[in-house]
Amino acid sequence: MTPLTPRRSGRIGTERPRWSTTIILLLCAVTVIIPLYVTIVTAFKTTSQAVDGNVFSLPAPWSVDGFVQAWNLTNVPQAFAVSVFVTALTVAGTILLAAFASFAIARNWDRKFFRWSFFYLLAAMFLPFPVLALPQIQLTGFAGLDNPVGVAILHIMFQLSFSVLLFTAFLRSIPIELEESARIDGASTSQVFWKLIFPLLAPMSATVGIFAFLASWNDFMMPSLITSDPAMQTLPVVQSIFQTQFSNNYNVSFASYLMAMAPAIIVYLFTQRWVMAGVTQGAVKG
Repeated sequence: MTPLTPRRSGRIGTERPRWSTTIILLLCAVTVIIPLYVTIVTAFKTTSQAVDGNVFSLPAPWSVDGFVQAWNLTNVPQAFAVSVFVTALTVAGTILLAAFASFAIARNWDRKFFRWSFFYLLAAMFLPFPVLALPQIQLTGFAGLDNPVGVAILHIMFQLSFSVLLFTAFLRSIPIELEESARIDGASTSQVFWKLIFPLLAPMSATVGIFAFLASWNDFMMPSLITSDPAMQTLPVVQSIFQTQFSNNYNVSFASYLMAMAPAIIVYLFTQRWVMAGVTQGAVKG
């Protein structure tokens, strides 16, 4: 008999660090941290400090004059309210419509109509808004939706494809036996969805809602092209309209940018764990 070849023994937890990946991640982090740092410190500087060329220096003294001027110039309260309205409507509509569509597709996958509907929605992911901007502007104007409501509806439509993809993958990980037992007890399809499926979709609903929030709150192009009334524009668009009034007052400009970015940054910092958890759970059996 030939002697057995000894197997190589490996030690758990002794894997060599991947320095190339670590360096790339550090560079990516730096490209985000440095501009954010400059934005914060410049926003709290005085006008003379903001134009002295020392962009990395800390404010001395710290000043909130830039925030006061930006607040008055850009009419932040009204623009903020419009952004909140559009974003809230987008998040709620995206979660509900995507959940409805995904439940129908996931539970009727063997039927061609639902299967091809899923592929149709996925194909829409490759059609960005700039490509469809002109017909969308004409349609919203003809339907009287050249306002924040129309912007929210378009946001929902453009978020639907990716959201259905996430929801469908997550629904496939939910055992069908749960629904069958509910139907045996006499539950209708709507009762199964609202009382059983939709509560189970809470982690993925949080993920979908966060993506919809970030996409809607930070969007500039769609509101600027769709909304006809300048007084009903969202915060990013209002900032662009009043940009000429900032001239060389960089502290005012950066204070305005920081006020616009703050809600999105805060929401993401407190909800990033749900983003990762939802995507990971949706990929288990997708």
